[in-house]
Amino acid sequence: MSRTAPAHRTARAGRSLPQAAAALVLVLLLLVVVRLPWAGDLGMHAATVQRLRHSLPHPGNPLVDADTPSPYYSPWMLVLGCVAKLTGLSVFVVLRMAALVGLGLLTTGVWRYVRTLSTHRAAPALALLSLVFLWGPLLFNWSGFLGLNSLALTVSYPSVFALGLTFHFWAWLTGAVRGAAAWGTWPGLGVLGALILLSHQFTGVVASLGALAMVVAARPGRAVLLRLGAALAPGVAVLWLWPYYDFFALFSAGADLEAIHRSLYEHLAERFGLVLLGVTALVLRLRRDRWDPLVLFFLLGVLVFAAGWLTGHYSWGRALPAALIPAQLAAALETVSAGRRAVRAGWACVLGAALAVGAWTQAGTLGYVTGRDALPGVVAAKYRTPWVGYQWIMKAGVKYGDVVMARTFPARQIPAYGPYTVAPGYPDVFLRDAVRREAAVTRYFDAGTSSEERRGIVREYGVRWVVGGRSAAGPGLRKVTDGPGGQVLYRVVP
Repeated sequence: MSRTAPAHRTARAGRSLPQAAAALVLVLLLLVVVRLPWAGDLGMHAATVQRLRHSLPHPGNPLVDADTPSPYYSPWMLVLGCVAKLTGLSVFVVLRMAALVGLGLLTTGVWRYVRTLSTHRAAPALALLSLVFLWGPLLFNWSGFLGLNSLALTVSYPSVFALGLTFHFWAWLTGAVRGAAAWGTWPGLGVLGALILLSHQFTGVVASLGALAMVVAARPGRAVLLRLGAALAPGVAVLWLWPYYDFFALFSAGADLEAIHRSLYEHLAERFGLVLLGVTALVLRLRRDRWDPLVLFFLLGVLVFAAGWLTGHYSWGRALPAALIPAQLAAALETVSAGRRAVRAGWACVLGAALAVGAWTQAGTLGYVTGRDALPGVVAAKYRTPWVGYQWIMKAGVKYGDVVMARTFPARQIPAYGPYTVAPGYPDVFLRDAVRREAAVTRYFDAGTSSEERRGIVREYGVRWVVGGRSAAGPGLRKVTDGPGGQVLYRVVP
């Protein structure tokens, strides 16, 4: 037997192991799609599809009974609304279809973009594993962030669809700036960039920062720069002409967004500490090439994230993936691109240990497939129970378009089934009377509010139902049914 045979088998195993692990991650996420666990913004996206399926040209506000635009009416959600309207499928079935499309785009997009950085067969699988596991010992979930647990909860969101398009966008752009693509390619890139920005604005910022890094890294000549101008014009035109909301008005969003995003700047070491391995890899890449695109991308992401902290624009923290993604990719690529075999093997061991820590942190994700009871105790402790939902109020007689008085937490879910709430469960930059509506809900549930004032609020907002505890009972309400967690549904009676 040749002495090179054992080395050949080792190299083949080194390629197949990450590929098998990445395949298992994808199978897990596909099984999660079947369950579609509910947490976070799922109700907002379901409500958006509900409004579009009932009225494509004039859907109105997705959460409250008001005629306002909404940034949630994106090109992707318009497609899903059309699917729901034409097929008659339930909104949650359509969202499962969206999850499959988003997951497919993300997987193929990562593969395509990583191929522009390395030709090694194991590189795409290692990159995918790093993107989902190289985070930190403290669980972190947020849309637009690619941790496994976060993906499991947001896989049907527009952010995953937009991230998938983003990786394809970067791959296409990288090839274009390297090869001086034909003029016809550039308008297509501009339109694709605009679709990403419209579909999920924060991911669009990440996509734009990555694109800037890739263009700078390529150091294009004058001809390519002229072609870039040909890309920007149609992109800006699409943003300007989109009929469902004014994209450029989002730059003047209110303070509500800043307050919500302040938490992105907390517990950075615990949430993202493992990414330091990727930062080390970026330093090594910088030593080899001072124009490395991942290094430039990382620096731009850090700059925007830090600027958000320094200026109090905490929503800029949503640009953090622009620092995380290049670091995670660099950590994966160092395994296959470092110089000597011994160095690559050592790096692979360190990366493997870091991925194991990240996987253990997110082990509770298994519960979204198996259920909590099937998990060992130590894993069950990491499981975060999904929301129950409010299908029970629909079975009790609430109809599409009815207005329901409810506090913030129920208001994040009830519109998913078709009703409206008095105040939105999420910040709404286009709803001018949002503060007044929130104050009305607070007054309604305040024990010191008189029955007459409550009836006035009910008349003003056309309330037909109330979801609250037993203490919400009073004149003008008739109990209809009990719900989970001590909740009660009341019908408003004359």
